[in-house]
Parts: sequence; C-alpha cells; structure tokens
Amino acid sequence: MNDVIKKETMLNHNIDVVWNAITKAEEISTWFIPADFKAEPGYQYTFTSPPNEKGCTIISGEVKKANPYVLIYTWIVGDTKVETTVKWELEATQNGTKLTLEHSNISNYPGETAIAMFESFNGGWDNCMSGLTTYLKQEVNAG
Repeated sequence: MNDVIKKETMLNHNIDVVWNAITKAEEISTWFIPADFKAEPGYQYTFTSPPNEKGCTIISGEVKKANPYVLIYTWIVGDTKVETTVKWELEATQNGTKLTLEHSNISNYPGETAIAMFESFNGGWDNCMSGLTTYLKQEVNAG
C-alpha cells in the first residue's frame, strides 16, 4: 500500500503570505476548519469540523517542527489513537511559492482501514489545497 499522499501546487503569492495561511489559527479556520493551532513545537492543536449528518470530527496532534517554511505535525482523527504525520514545505520561486504537502504513516491504521483512510485523506487534501488556493485569491487578494 502507498503510505504517503503528496500534493504540490504553485501559488502566485509571497512565501510569507502562504506561511501565515497554513500556520495562523484565524487563517486556517477560514479556509480549512476551525482551529486551535500555533506553529510552535510541542503545541497540542485541535481542528474541530462543524457538526454535520455524521457528527463532529475532531483532529488533534502535536506540532513537531515549525521553522521558516517547514511545518510538521502529528494527525490523529477523532478517538482513533492512530498517529499519522502531516508536513507542509514552502519554497520561494520567481513567481510566488511552491507548496508541497505530504501526509505519511497512513499504514499505521490496521488492515483495510488504512486503505479507506488513504482514500479519504487523499480526497480531503485535494479539497484542502483547493480551499487554500481560493482563500489566497479571494481573501488575501495577492494574486
């Protein structure tokens, strides 16, 4: 089984604008889901999606690394106790910022659940990247 989801996109925005969008709770809460988040190693964060027909999903974990343009944190869905890892990496380019997202260790889920979670995360990150791109275009008006 493939254990790593990798998404890359080019954004027509300054690297610091993109960094703020993925590290500041108020910005994450705008384009992703409500977040209690600080880009500080050791910070115990929580993302709480609004209630829907399936109930409320809570994602929690710990920030492992947050230095200029690399953000790594653990990712635990609900009460599964299964820890995976999310890494955001930014690179300044001539026309803006290259953003790379990796979600790894999905095989930590047992058996068929790992396959289902991989598929769920893969689609979720597509939506996430789309939401971030839209947010940067509309809210930040930088590109």
